[in-house]
Amino acid sequence: MRYFVAVAEELHFGRAATRLHMSQPPLSRAIKRLEADVGAPLFVRSPAGVTLTPVGTVLLDEARDLLDHADRVGVRVSAAAGTAIITVGILGDGTDPGVARLAAAFRRSHPGIDIRVRDTDLTDPTCGLRTGLVDVALTRAPFDETALTVRVLQTDPVGVVLRADDPLASRDRLSLADLGGRRWFRFPQGTDPIWQSYWNGGERREGPVVRAVQECLQAVVWNGTVGLAPLGHDLPAELALVPLVDMAPSRVVVAWNEGSTNPLIRSFVEIATAAYRP
Repeated sequence: MRYFVAVAEELHFGRAATRLHMSQPPLSRAIKRLEADVGAPLFVRSPAGVTLTPVGTVLLDEARDLLDHADRVGVRVSAAAGTAIITVGILGDGTDPGVARLAAAFRRSHPGIDIRVRDTDLTDPTCGLRTGLVDVALTRAPFDETALTVRVLQTDPVGVVLRADDPLASRDRLSLADLGGRRWFRFPQGTDPIWQSYWNGGERREGPVVRAVQECLQAVVWNGTVGLAPLGHDLPAELALVPLVDMAPSRVVVAWNEGSTNPLIRSFVEIATAAYRP
């Protein structure tokens, strides 16, 4: 049923397989077995794409209810065992409206569950997953995903953060080449190199070392440095955010340790996916 829901929501076997962290052939075989059990096709497959049949549409609603019930059973069992706690790591300044939607939806689905939040700085994009400080992380990629499972929730274009009186702040858009020779904020030694490289535009930079979002912004205000930030975030009046045309988007992701069997994590991931769905 989880395989079926993934294909039904993605309407693409390849994307569903990626989401499920499996190859496409076994996913296709599983769907064919399900169709044989149901006794009717669930999807129309054509060169134009994949669509649900009327039977598939009915099954999708039932499957979602069934999986929600299974998750609730798991949570109730965990609660009876005294383990109904989930620790969520959140990276950044918390202004993402998706976080508020996710929190409200999770509380509705799991009243009485002890939700512990760990607000982390920018030096660990996994928010403490590897050291066991959190069960699941709401963060941004890219970073080293070894032994982690990651699902993309949203992609955001990236812009350059400048002082409002910076000569470049009046531009409609900028490229990395426009920023050559400028000082950037950077992260401490030992920070995930994939993460560091992305936020430094793929080059080694010189400038003040920062650990938190507010430190990044203050580095721009006080030192005139430049840096990157997702577009759409509110900034103080003394700062400007100019779109960057040759930078890959920043991905909002939910991440957890491979092999985790905590039903609350699975439920958190599904609720997060729905909360960030356009």
